Amino acid sequence: MEDISINKEFAVKTLEELLNIPSPTGFCKNVISHIENIVKEYGFKYEKNNKGNLIIEIEGCDNSYCIGIPVHVDTLGAMVRSINSDGTIRITTIGGNMFSTLDGEYCNIHTRSGKVYTGTVLSTSPSVHVFPDAAKKERTEENMMVRLDEIVQNKEDVLKLNIMTGDFISIDPKFQITESEYIKSRYLDNKAGTTCAISLLEIFKRLDIKPKNKVKIIISTYEEVGHGCSNIPGDIDELIGIDMGCIGLDLSCTEQDVSICVKDSSGPYDYDITSKLIDFAKKHAIRYAVDVYPMYGSDVSASLRGGNNIKGGLIGPGVSASHGMERTHVEGLINTIKLIFAYLTE
Repeated sequence: MEDISINKEFAVKTLEELLNIPSPTGFCKNVISHIENIVKEYGFKYEKNNKGNLIIEIEGCDNSYCIGIPVHVDTLGAMVRSINSDGTIRITTIGGNMFSTLDGEYCNIHTRSGKVYTGTVLSTSPSVHVFPDAAKKERTEENMMVRLDEIVQNKEDVLKLNIMTGDFISIDPKFQITESEYIKSRYLDNKAGTTCAISLLEIFKRLDIKPKNKVKIIISTYEEVGHGCSNIPGDIDELIGIDMGCIGLDLSCTEQDVSICVKDSSGPYDYDITSKLIDFAKKHAIRYAVDVYPMYGSDVSASLRGGNNIKGGLIGPGVSASHGMERTHVEGLINTIKLIFAYLTE
């Protein structure tokens, strides 16, 4: 483990590519296809289930025991609920959006014909020069709309563009990496965790080594609505989820840490798995935090609720301002990759 080198450039490039592929829950085909191409390049076996989850297999030295690594590429987003009489679009949320952070954000409307239109998410009282409640109006789903960048004045004009109820709406992630190696973007939850899992493929291929046991990386596509990994392959014995680590209040995690979650809204994670993760972090001087997430659930939670016979743990890079304008750090990614690699190989 001391000799392992993390390909930082690969991780950052992969993360940026994933973030720039729109994938609100239910609209993940393009990002899954992108990851398929990476898997093919590295020569690992994979399959897709009916839900659209991608399951990648890494052969181990001992294949009698299997560790699953669930990560999710589905993100928050929205969908066309209806078209207003003035040509604006009423939306319905996908996942737990914080609408105060969406006000003024650029978006794309993905039609079923394949045409993509641009627009802006706005309050229904978008101008202080016109609406007396513009500044004070609560930003909720009912009070938000999309203004299309097309010459439309009524519902009929919008319908002529083949925009319809059920079309997906994705938000511009606004990816940036700073000189101090902070990564700023929407949807680090959980494309940062997915990047850590994909980095494992690069490491095992580059070093030409195998993990201790068989590993199945599950790229989940319905986590944000609660059932991403409700059903998993029957040969998986345990799950180590890689999702975002929480920051704030009494939590000890920072953006440079790998967070080890001991309990979330679904209850405690497996004691032995959590203890091993902590021990490996200490052994290898990996920056880590141990925290409780009272308002959080994961694909491991979904799997346990689905009745799968597994035990589970949860780790991930620290992410600030989750479900808003998120931020993590390159070191958070690296520490997460180091910890899961140590867990799988020692």
